[in-house]
Amino acid sequence: MSSLIQAKNITKSFGDLILFKDISFSIHKNQKVALIAKNGAGKSTILNILTQNDTPDSGEISFKNDINIGFLEQQPKLNPQNTVIEETFNSKNKTVKLIKEYEQALNNNNTDLISQLSEDMDRQNAWDYEVKIKQILSKLDITNFFQKIETLSGGQKRRVALARVLINEPNILILDEPTNHLNLEMIEWLEDFLNSANITLLMVTHDRYFLDRVCNKIIEIDDKKLYTYNGNYSYFLEKRYERIKNKNAELEKAKNLLRKEQDWINRTPMARTSKAKYRIEAFSKLKEKASGKIKEQNIRLDIATTRLGKKILNIKHVYKNFGELKILNDFSYNFSKGEKIGIIGKNGTGKTSFLNIITNEIKPDKGFVDFGETVVVGYYKQEGIKFKENQKVIDYIKEFAEVIKLKNGSSVSASQFLQYFLFTPQMQYSKIEKLSGGEKRRLYLMSILMKNPNFLILDEPTNDLDIMTLHVLEDYLQNFEGTVIIVSHDRYFMDNIVDHLFVFNGNADINDFAGNYSQYRKEYLKKIKHQKQKLTKKVSKPKTITNKKFSFKEKYEFDLLEKELEKLNKRKAELEKLITSNKTTPQELIKNSEELGELLTLLDKKEMRWLELSELKN
Repeated sequence: MSSLIQAKNITKSFGDLILFKDISFSIHKNQKVALIAKNGAGKSTILNILTQNDTPDSGEISFKNDINIGFLEQQPKLNPQNTVIEETFNSKNKTVKLIKEYEQALNNNNTDLISQLSEDMDRQNAWDYEVKIKQILSKLDITNFFQKIETLSGGQKRRVALARVLINEPNILILDEPTNHLNLEMIEWLEDFLNSANITLLMVTHDRYFLDRVCNKIIEIDDKKLYTYNGNYSYFLEKRYERIKNKNAELEKAKNLLRKEQDWINRTPMARTSKAKYRIEAFSKLKEKASGKIKEQNIRLDIATTRLGKKILNIKHVYKNFGELKILNDFSYNFSKGEKIGIIGKNGTGKTSFLNIITNEIKPDKGFVDFGETVVVGYYKQEGIKFKENQKVIDYIKEFAEVIKLKNGSSVSASQFLQYFLFTPQMQYSKIEKLSGGEKRRLYLMSILMKNPNFLILDEPTNDLDIMTLHVLEDYLQNFEGTVIIVSHDRYFMDNIVDHLFVFNGNADINDFAGNYSQYRKEYLKKIKHQKQKLTKKVSKPKTITNKKFSFKEKYEFDLLEKELEKLNKRKAELEKLITSNKTTPQELIKNSEELGELLTLLDKKEMRWLELSELKN
């Protein structure tokens, strides 16, 4: 099997810090590969080397001839003065360029150019490609093509960059944390897209469900070395455990033998003669081998927390609007000790605003938020914290506490606590400016936990954290006796931690679901399937309504809606056929497109009302 990319004996260091040494790997066509390592081990550096944005200190990278690489960086480079369509369709691909020109002509209502470009679209068979592009943009919630990049949020910019990479259909797709800033529905769509597409993929991600469902090969960097696993994430966990267990067993034998050899050298004068030289040399090699034990993080973080009283947090009849955008509408809830609540919902539905309201960073329009006297809040925010970059890691942590008390009455030092969170003694005395983005997020998280909160509020805590740190954090939260609220798009993390969900549906509609994310998603998909079956089912004859809650007026509206929906769906099919037939004039094409857009909006509204009445009817 020929490789698209081949890395041979590459080494990379920054000053005295060696990231990896003499590692080799290859990526073959149609492989879906994940790169896993701790923060700061060089994952993003490898991606930059493969995309020729960086160079190794030694070794070589070879590429198959005429290979086209698409790269999604953690911090995408976009021109702020460009529009969304100019950045999204920024491509050398002739068909993508043509579709961009066509969309711009439609927006400018340039009928002559539309006619000419329609003929070009016919010749290049570009219509199917346009449908695919529109699907990608729609799923990533990119709808305003002519908005300036400088007006977009960080998450919107990431989605534009992701759309651009997917639209270009490269030979190999390299993605650095592709699920960051995507909501859960977008992540699930991206999973399906990557699984169904004929794509070669290399990615760095901390999303373990995503890894499990998309990848068929895992590359791990551990202690500057590289290990390869030909399977998904579950296979990787199993084989990695076996590797570490076997390695530690070998090293334990080496340590036992080392002790015997040390005793022999200490008690035997002839050990210093030339006859025993071979044994002394073997002792030196054995000593080196025995010092290489792999240390896994198995310490439970049972930090003592401040005692919680009976009253935790009461939210009473809270309202909050931002202009016409409703966030909360008469929302009430009493929190209990030990509750672990997950918050999910699409972007813009008010999840972070809700956290800021309950922490009094934003005042509600009406109602009140009342914390108990014993509550100590720890609030981990998306924007993080500004560090003193020239400060040492250990000095930063000691500003919060030099000693951390544990539940069993014992205590650990700030240095030991740093080691719990995978900061080696060497890293502790490094300056913060030398840390990776993920390591800084880890340090920020530690500063929150060291304040001994009994009410934790975590807004996207898994962003930029490596998988090893996530295991440590999950273990801590599972044993945390206080109350926890988490906003996260990490489904694996949510399933392991939360016991129920607040589902933000938008327009102040919040559903309290008893269960974790996977349970919610299963119920949600079942409900959607059932609703679609009801919606598409033809009504053979009028039904007699006997439900007392269903008034005559509602019955009349329900019957009328069924007739309207049938007509609207019929017209929708006609318009779609006309638009894709290419037999209409440019003026007719514009008119049909506008009508279809209005019709789809009306259909959504009518279908939602039909579903409301349908639930009432039953």
